[in-house]
Amino acid sequence: MANLKARLEELYEGESNAAHTFRYALLALDVLTIVYLVVSTFFYGSMVTEKIDAIFGAYLLIDLLARLWISPQRLGFFLHPLNLADLVAMISFLAPVLGADFSFLRSLRVLRLLRSYRLQQKLGQDFPYFKRNQDVILSAVNLFIFIFVMTEAVFVSQFAVNENVKNFLDAMYFTITTLTTTGFGDITLQGQSGRLLSILIMVFGVSLFLRLIQTIFRPSRVRYPCPNCGLSHHERDAIHCKHCGTVLNIPNEGNV
Repeated sequence: MANLKARLEELYEGESNAAHTFRYALLALDVLTIVYLVVSTFFYGSMVTEKIDAIFGAYLLIDLLARLWISPQRLGFFLHPLNLADLVAMISFLAPVLGADFSFLRSLRVLRLLRSYRLQQKLGQDFPYFKRNQDVILSAVNLFIFIFVMTEAVFVSQFAVNENVKNFLDAMYFTITTLTTTGFGDITLQGQSGRLLSILIMVFGVSLFLRLIQTIFRPSRVRYPCPNCGLSHHERDAIHCKHCGTVLNIPNEGNV
């Protein structure tokens, strides 16, 4: 058992090629889970989706137990917001097996992608494109996570009461038109909870959308920590740190 625990610690926390490959595989499974959540809305309530839910729930349970086992502080592990989100999502996947329905909580599974941000340093090493455009990519991921969570919330809250929301595409159509303030009006959310959800999408979504646009079109900067004050963002052609004046030697290839 000690050898197995050491092996898991290496895979989850190590810096070997095998460890990075393992975490890339977990990221791929996370993305596959997100794709499944979208596709399953077109077959909502079928026996097949309940069986697939159980498979994903078992995967989440095994992954959660493995990370708990190797965690040096297990209480802190359970108090971490992203681990709590994983726990809730796992319960929602396995709930149909127990005869319960918490499908509306499955949208929290997308928060798993946030935990994968630890890969960004390795991604920067492996893919120069990611290194050069890290801020834009991470802003786009943040916006995607918000859109996905809101779309899933729209779907599960309106599926049974709104004839215009029958699948994920309908819910995303409403989310995007609300987010961009287009507001065609052909789909509106029903009830007080629907109005509150619309307000959340407009208030927080527009802020994230504007943040992404700002990141894309603002003057290009590079990540290069100042050796004196630690300021990490500088203009691409900067010679001195704009905060403390220290001479910088920023490489020409882009972000570091």
